Amino acid sequence: MEDEIFEQRTDLSRLTTAVAQIRESLSQIIVGQHDSIDLLIAGILADGHILIEGVPGVAKTLTAKLIAKSIDAKYSRIQFTPDLMPSDILGTSVFSPKTTEFEFKHGPIFGNIVLIDEINRAPAKTQSALFEVMEERQLTIDGKTYKMDEPFIVLATQNPVEHEGTYRLPEAQLDRFLFKIEIQYPSLDEEIQILTQQHQQKTVDQLSSIKPVLSIQDIISIRQVVKGLHVEDKLLVFTAKIIHESRNNKSLYLGGSPRASLAIINAAKAFAAINGRDFVTPDDIIRATAPVLRHRIMLTPDKEMEGVTPDDVVAQIIQKIEVPR
Repeated sequence: MEDEIFEQRTDLSRLTTAVAQIRESLSQIIVGQHDSIDLLIAGILADGHILIEGVPGVAKTLTAKLIAKSIDAKYSRIQFTPDLMPSDILGTSVFSPKTTEFEFKHGPIFGNIVLIDEINRAPAKTQSALFEVMEERQLTIDGKTYKMDEPFIVLATQNPVEHEGTYRLPEAQLDRFLFKIEIQYPSLDEEIQILTQQHQQKTVDQLSSIKPVLSIQDIISIRQVVKGLHVEDKLLVFTAKIIHESRNNKSLYLGGSPRASLAIINAAKAFAAINGRDFVTPDDIIRATAPVLRHRIMLTPDKEMEGVTPDDVVAQIIQKIEVPR
C-alpha cells in the first residue's frame, strides 16, 4: 500500500513520454548522438547549464537549437566575438525623451533557453558578465537587481581545436556548467546515413518539423518531481568519495569542488527520471561523473604530455572506489 502511494507521488509517466517524443523528433534530423541528447535533456531537468564542445560541423549548434525548439519557451541566441561587450549581452540603460529618465533595455540573456555560440571567442571582461546570471539567476545593473524567469538555461558551444582569436574560459565559469558534452565525429555508417538523409529531403525545412513537447510550466513541475527522487545514503557517500579522491589524485592539479558533488547527485536524479525510475542507482552516479567532472578537473602537466584525458582519470578514480550495491 505504501509503495502504491509512493509511486503515485512520483509519477514519471508525463516525463518519460515527453523524453521519448523529444528523442524521436530529434532523431529525424540528428543522426546518432543519442548520449549527447540524453545529457542535454538531463541538464534541463537538473536545472543546469551545459557546455557543448566539438570540432566544426558536428551539429553542436543545431542540436542545441532543436532541444530549445522542443520546449515552448523564450529562446535567444548570442554569437560571441572578440569585440563583444558585457552590455551587448546583459542590456543597457537608454535615455527616454518621453519620461526624461533612463530606461533599462533588456539584452538577449533575458530568455529561458539561451544559446551562446562559440563562448570562448569573447574576452574575460565579457565572460565575467555571465558569472552572476549563471549562478544566481539574476543580474545587478546600475544598482538594480533583475531576476531571470524560470527556467533559465545557458547552452554554450565551443571549438576545441581552433585557438586563434579564442580565450580560455576561467575555471570559476567552467564550474558553473553542470555538464561538458563532447560531440565526436560520426561513424562511417552514421556519415552515410547523414548524406542519404540530406539528399532525400532536398528542400524540406527540417527545423519546422520540430514541435514543442513541454511547456515552461511542465519543466518547472517536472523539476520538482526530479528533485524529490530517492537517493540512498550510501550513494551520497559514494559520490563524496569520488570527489574527495579527485582532490587527492596524483594525476590531477585541480580536483572537483562541492558544487561538483551536488551536480553529480542532481544529474543522477535526472538520469533516473529519464529511465522511468523514482530512485537513483550507482549506475546513474557513474554515468553522471564524467560529464560533470571533465571540465572541472585539471590534469598535471606531465599527464597532459602523456596524452591522458580527464575521462581516463575519472574512470580510474571510479575503479578505485567500491561501488555500493
